[in-house]
Amino acid sequence: MIRLGSLAGYAFEGPRVLAGWTAPKTPAVYVIMYKPDESKPNNLAVLYVGHSDDLSAEGFPFKNPRSACWIKRAGSKFNVHIATLEIPGGTRAHREQVVGELCAVYDPACNTEKFDNAWQPHWIQDYDTPNTTGPLTTPREA
Repeated sequence: MIRLGSLAGYAFEGPRVLAGWTAPKTPAVYVIMYKPDESKPNNLAVLYVGHSDDLSAEGFPFKNPRSACWIKRAGSKFNVHIATLEIPGGTRAHREQVVGELCAVYDPACNTEKFDNAWQPHWIQDYDTPNTTGPLTTPREA
């Protein structure tokens, strides 16, 4: 198991070496990673984040359209790893939300779509609310 996401909020299964992995027929979010430094085996870098309605239809291990990027960045197809997250009861929209968050956090090199995790106050405009934190108007004793 590997934890990924903001505040490491998602418990992914894996990582597993992609070259020896058989994708199950299940909907899931997947993260493609590699080990940038073999002397630190627990240190992984995120290359790509995606999701699927059926992982077995994604062309794993290396028929996926983005796999050339994964292999090039990892240096070898045997250094490419995968981790998966099934969301029980989750929909495509749930998976897309997780992918967006992970892309914003890790900025994976092989994803073509980029997400910004910055927040700007003007996105919701200014607003006023009545003072709801005034002094007590009833006695403290019942």
